[in-house]
Amino acid sequence: MKNQYCLLLTLLLVFSCNSPKQKATSVDEQENLDSLLLKPEEMKFLKNIKQLTFGGNNAEAYWSFDDNYLVFQSDYAEWGVGCDQMFVTDWRNDDLKNNKPQLVSTGMGRTTCSYFLPDNKTIVYGSTHLGDENCPPVPERRVDGKYVWPIYPDFDIFTATTDGEILSQLTNTPGYDAEATVSPKEDRIVFTSMRTGDLELFTMNIDGSDVKQITNELGYDGGAFFSPDGEKLIFRSSRPKTEEDIKEYQDLLQEGLVMPTDMELYICNADGSDLRKLTDLGQANWAPFFHPSGEKIIFASNHTATRGFPFNLYMINIDGTGLTRITQDDTFDAFPVFSNDGKYLVFSSNRNNGGTRDTNLFVAEWIGG
Repeated sequence: MKNQYCLLLTLLLVFSCNSPKQKATSVDEQENLDSLLLKPEEMKFLKNIKQLTFGGNNAEAYWSFDDNYLVFQSDYAEWGVGCDQMFVTDWRNDDLKNNKPQLVSTGMGRTTCSYFLPDNKTIVYGSTHLGDENCPPVPERRVDGKYVWPIYPDFDIFTATTDGEILSQLTNTPGYDAEATVSPKEDRIVFTSMRTGDLELFTMNIDGSDVKQITNELGYDGGAFFSPDGEKLIFRSSRPKTEEDIKEYQDLLQEGLVMPTDMELYICNADGSDLRKLTDLGQANWAPFFHPSGEKIIFASNHTATRGFPFNLYMINIDGTGLTRITQDDTFDAFPVFSNDGKYLVFSSNRNNGGTRDTNLFVAEWIGG
């Protein structure tokens, strides 16, 4: 979901693949690449784009606190995994077209939502491996045709070193615990949990202590991120209101499923106070992330689509004004994340995949202000 879509992903001193340095790209070569990978309207916001991955489904790429590395999830079969596992890349220098990046999860179960801890040498992520070392089953196509995400009850949250050694298990309550991200204040982790019987947001200390519930309204609250100053949270939520929608949500939850086709963005203080709905666009609005100024949110949305696709990136002010479209893709752009210094944007996209269903990672310089 992050764990999926996420459904809807550490600093490495030594890489097992010893990837060669890539040669510098000339100005002309980069202009040609920008023209190939970016639409003219997108060049108001992005330039010097670089495709990082070239196969499989790659998503939820998050920066180390020093911006030198990205941790992400991938199911690329050529890297020897059967479902999502966590990898780290030196995004400026690694050649992932020809070399496998460093695996930092166990390779067992299914993983989701990795994030760097402030030391740049440790990551936090969700994994099902304690419940079963095999990949969990993917939900079968529903008779009613509705799109659903699995909420695997075996997910727990772990910390690990950049060579894949698990350091600690931060959660051990029954049911789903995942979607963990870390505050820039370096003191708290926010995550989604089923421990109350509903999918709510919680925060905890970096070591897993002092767990506090943040949201308490019926519906799926997830994909939360702290603001740059650590004072606010932005997240996606599906909050059913009618009796019919509430029954459907609760029935699916009993099956370990959620339906992520009607989601809006919410913003609140880091303790859950001053909660308010940020978007009211309709359809699926998700994968939100704060602009480094703290005054805007970038997110993925299909609110203009008539058949579920395309998804594109948008920005909106934290007061709900100034909605601006960033990408113009005709398929799928999502999981946008700004580097800590605000100079780069990483995102996942179906662009340039040769007509396959591959979702790859792209990094571009941000020039959108």
